[in-house]
Amino acid sequence: MASQLFALCFGAHQPLPLARFWSEVLGRELTDDPRDGITLPPADDIGFRLRFVPSQDRKVGQNRMHFDLTSTSPEDQRQTVATALRLGAQHIDVGQRPEEGHVVLADPEGNEFCVIPPGNDFLAGCGFVGALACDGTQEVGYFWSEALEWPLVWDQDQETAIQSPRGGTKITWGGPPLMPKTGRDRLHFDLAPPADGDQQAEVDRLLSLGATRIDAGQADAGWVAMADPDGNEFCVLARR
Repeated sequence: MASQLFALCFGAHQPLPLARFWSEVLGRELTDDPRDGITLPPADDIGFRLRFVPSQDRKVGQNRMHFDLTSTSPEDQRQTVATALRLGAQHIDVGQRPEEGHVVLADPEGNEFCVIPPGNDFLAGCGFVGALACDGTQEVGYFWSEALEWPLVWDQDQETAIQSPRGGTKITWGGPPLMPKTGRDRLHFDLAPPADGDQQAEVDRLLSLGATRIDAGQADAGWVAMADPDGNEFCVLARR
């Protein structure tokens, strides 16, 4: 069995206020767990949690990951945007064209996200968090498909996407050209080894797929810092 996508982790200057923002936008309960910290558990049994951890790293450039939030109607899209703005989001320009119809915002710590108009066939049935859209190569899409054992649901013109066999949020990679990597990743995956495996065995398996070990100052924290073939950081946690 493969790793479980345990969480998408946000490095935040103020974890609790940022978690409250996303709790309100996504309609998820906020928990402060002694082991996992400030967390938004998934809304159902096919999603993944969001974790918010302290970080003093300055945001430099655009994140390599962002949420695409879906809408059921034009009014629903407007309402999502209005709610996010009321909670502290801002409109931003990342080169989007007016005819594309999606609204690009940044949360209170500058993390980008999009609110997609209704009628998007690719995100149909994926839920409110329709996609985690990533900057990345076809190779990295293949890597994560094998790492998580999630099937490819799109593989065309160097763009790839994967989705859990149970459905839910898609993870997409847009292909080249890639944005330059600037500093530490503010968003990264936390993986949990399979229930019948151990951390070292899973690290070895991910290395065989093309990952590398990195030094993220973890020392004896109990988790292993790694990077995928595009250099995106992720962590392998101790067995849950």
